[in-house]
Amino acid sequence: MDLISALETSGSGLYAQSERMKVISSNLANANTTRTEEGGPYRRKDIVFTAVGPGSSFESVLRSRMGSEPCRVKVAGVVEDPRPPRTVYDPSHPDANAEGYVALPNINVMEEMVNMMLATRSYEANIMAINAAKGMSQKALTIGSGR
Repeated sequence: MDLISALETSGSGLYAQSERMKVISSNLANANTTRTEEGGPYRRKDIVFTAVGPGSSFESVLRSRMGSEPCRVKVAGVVEDPRPPRTVYDPSHPDANAEGYVALPNINVMEEMVNMMLATRSYEANIMAINAAKGMSQKALTIGSGR
C-alpha cells in the first residue's frame, strides 16, 4: 500500500467517525425531547457505514485481486432506530396523554456514551495510522538520502 492509499483509507475513517459523533451528539442533545416537527418524541438515529471497494478500472481491479488496493469506509446514511418510544407516568407534563403518560425518546444515555467512546477510539486509531504512514515515508526519504 502506498502513502496516498493509506492516507485516503484513514481519511475516510476519520470522516466516518466524525459523522458518527455528530449523530451521537444529536441523540444526546435530544434525549428528553418529547415534541418534534414530525410529531411525537425525538427518534434515536444510527449511522450506517459501508465499505467502498476499488474503482472499475482494470488497474484498480487488478490491484484489489493482488491485495494491494485498500477499501475505504463511506457513510451510507442515517436511519431512525425502530424501537418504540418509552413511556413514563407524569401527568403534570404538558405532553402527557389522557392517562398521564409521556412518550419519551428511546435513547439510553449510557449506550450513547459507549458509542461515543468507541467513535473516539476509532478516530484516534485512524490518526495513529496516518502518523505511522507519515513516519514511514519520512524514514524512506532519509534512507534514500544516505543519512
